[in-house]
Amino acid sequence: MSELNHVVNKDGNVDASKVENAISKISASEKERILQDFDEFRTYLKKRISMAESIGMGEEQIATIAQKVADYLASHEEPRNHEEQLLSELWKVGTKDERHSLAHMLVRLADTRPQH
Repeated sequence: MSELNHVVNKDGNVDASKVENAISKISASEKERILQDFDEFRTYLKKRISMAESIGMGEEQIATIAQKVADYLASHEEPRNHEEQLLSELWKVGTKDERHSLAHMLVRLADTRPQH
């Protein structure tokens, strides 16, 4: 696959405009599996955050990508549980800066263990 298709290039530079394309390549069944359960969603995010950190990305770069992912989800996916419904409502009413702050919080939330 060409580097042109990746969100992060070999130099570690992030092209957040490619996030939507990357998400659209996830199969419908895989999206459903990830989004059906909030703990599964957090686990998925945590794995992706760990991968990003392993290639040297910082919290700001990760939050920028998280914001693009959240924009995509808000535009293309219906919330599948109460947690996603709340996040969707907060996303809708938030300003650009508030959404960016929420993206930072989601990155930190994904990095904590689910409470049962």
